Amino acid sequence: MEPLIWLAILAVFLVIEAFTTGLTTIWFAGGALVAVIASYLGAGLVLQLLLFLVVSVLLLIFTRPLALRYMNKDLEKTNVNSLLGKRAVVTQEIDNLAQTGQVRINDIEWMARASEDGHKIPENAVVKVVDVHGVRLFVEEIKEG
Repeated sequence: MEPLIWLAILAVFLVIEAFTTGLTTIWFAGGALVAVIASYLGAGLVLQLLLFLVVSVLLLIFTRPLALRYMNKDLEKTNVNSLLGKRAVVTQEIDNLAQTGQVRINDIEWMARASEDGHKIPENAVVKVVDVHGVRLFVEEIKEG
């Protein structure tokens, strides 16, 4: 009877995984698979539960970061996140203390602030976008040479 219960648990985890796209339960399905095998080989319930937990946790710890990196490697940034690392031209002097500054990037004007307080960036300077908060870009000046 125990192998059938573990098979049902395995099926539930696989169905949940099929309906989600974020690798949410596949690790526990692996643990359930090991528990099914242990159950068929005659292991006791305590050992089955222990194997389920240990294998699930080990799979989660060791394979999840690799799987996420592999799945997200070609993920293209969109919207505001696509601006990170891009160059822009200052159209209004950036002064955090006076709370002024604008940059133009991709023919769009953005409010901008220097990434370091107390640092003014003059008009027509070339900057790199290092962070985004709401509709405000945080930039640092690109020094020539």
